Amino acid sequence: MRMFLPASLALALAVPSAARADASAELGALRQEIESMRAAYEARLQSLEQRLKAAEAAAAAQTPPPGPGAAASAVPAATAPATSWGAAPVAPTEAVSAAPPTPPPMAPAGGGGIAAFNPALSLILSGLYTRSSKDPENYAITGFPRGEDAEIGPGTRGFSLAESELALSASIDPWLRGALNIALHPDDSVSVEEGYIQTTSLGAGFALKAGRFFSNVGYLNPQHSHTWDFVDNPLAYQAILGTQYGDDGVQLTWLAPTEQYLELGAELGRGRGFPGGDDSRNGAGMVALTAHTGDDVGASHSWRAGLSMLRTRSDDQALEGLQGPDGSHAPSAFRGHTRVWVADAVWKWAPGGNATRTSFKLQGEYLHSTRSGDLTFDPEGLDSRDDYRAVQSGWYVQGVYQFLPGWRLGLRTERLDAGSPDYGLNASNYADSGYEPHKNSLMLDYNPSEFSRLRLQFARDSAREDANDHQLFLQYQTSLGAHGAHGY
Repeated sequence: MRMFLPASLALALAVPSAARADASAELGALRQEIESMRAAYEARLQSLEQRLKAAEAAAAAQTPPPGPGAAASAVPAATAPATSWGAAPVAPTEAVSAAPPTPPPMAPAGGGGIAAFNPALSLILSGLYTRSSKDPENYAITGFPRGEDAEIGPGTRGFSLAESELALSASIDPWLRGALNIALHPDDSVSVEEGYIQTTSLGAGFALKAGRFFSNVGYLNPQHSHTWDFVDNPLAYQAILGTQYGDDGVQLTWLAPTEQYLELGAELGRGRGFPGGDDSRNGAGMVALTAHTGDDVGASHSWRAGLSMLRTRSDDQALEGLQGPDGSHAPSAFRGHTRVWVADAVWKWAPGGNATRTSFKLQGEYLHSTRSGDLTFDPEGLDSRDDYRAVQSGWYVQGVYQFLPGWRLGLRTERLDAGSPDYGLNASNYADSGYEPHKNSLMLDYNPSEFSRLRLQFARDSAREDANDHQLFLQYQTSLGAHGAHGY
């Protein structure tokens, strides 16, 4: 009995010691796990702080919006939020030194937290009064056939609700953003102008867009109509691109890490709009390649220039606007390819880079189109098909001068060359007048604020042979809600 007593006492003392040892080990493991979680959290927090500082540095590098129609630096600022009609983008040298490798997504409305993912909503309301000496219903551009979906001419006479636009955009997650632009047309129809998702953090200057979008060819084509300096797009755009070319597909762009702004792009699409034809097919019906570069020249000048190529395919595309030798309509259908080259250049001036009071913008574009394939005359009747080739071109030059705060005066001149199309065996069925359509426009607009504009425009439109059309436009535009900055 005496032998068991010391052993029992030793066992009783050992059990609490072992329990304490196990508890200490468990506490140590918990402390280590907490430290690991704290380290991971701090690393994540530091990463987010670095991204925030980079975004703030990019925003700080941008100049304040100088007001409507202002000159801007050579780097587009589509990702910087602003409400000005002519917001100034980042200067090329500042963009390279201050901006992160990839542009940050547009800041969504509603602040941080869950509200940060609420879409930014904006509405462009536009109204128009049109007076023309010739009936717009009979509008045509002599020598330039067009697809049934092409939009040309001054539109309807009298008062109308001009094309208005509802836009939504938001960050989807740290890697994607989405945007939707819905157009409200004067005839009460509704269409989707753009609807796409776009990457925000591919890295190395790359960005990918997928969905429906305006092609990045040329200078005016990617711009929405409320950003134009005139009521209408130039004749060259109307005749060769159906006013504006948009498509469903993918777009890849690369912004070079250089002091001088340089952006290259490639697009692959369905080919649904004129000069393409929206036929059911596997594969792509449109390919586009774009290149744009620009820079600042001192503190007061900036420029941008570009070269683009658009190639589309059409299968039995119904054409309007072709005439027979007697001037009657010549029903036709085109099957083949169209290649369009676009060269564009823009120069802007603002004293000391401040366009608040005065500025000047000079821009011009040259479009060259080659259509090759075969053309069918009278598909529903004679059905005569033979080789067809047409080389046509057009250009415009325009200048806009802001002579007082809010007041701008603009002048545009333009001309087309229909060339001498080769109709093959069908030559006797078509007229070839050699006429060169041309037009001159004078514009005066007043911007009471960053959110409203009143515009008066006169034009002498000689798109139709022997039919000069004297046109008068009175337009208003207003911007409601959050609206992203416009490009250069």
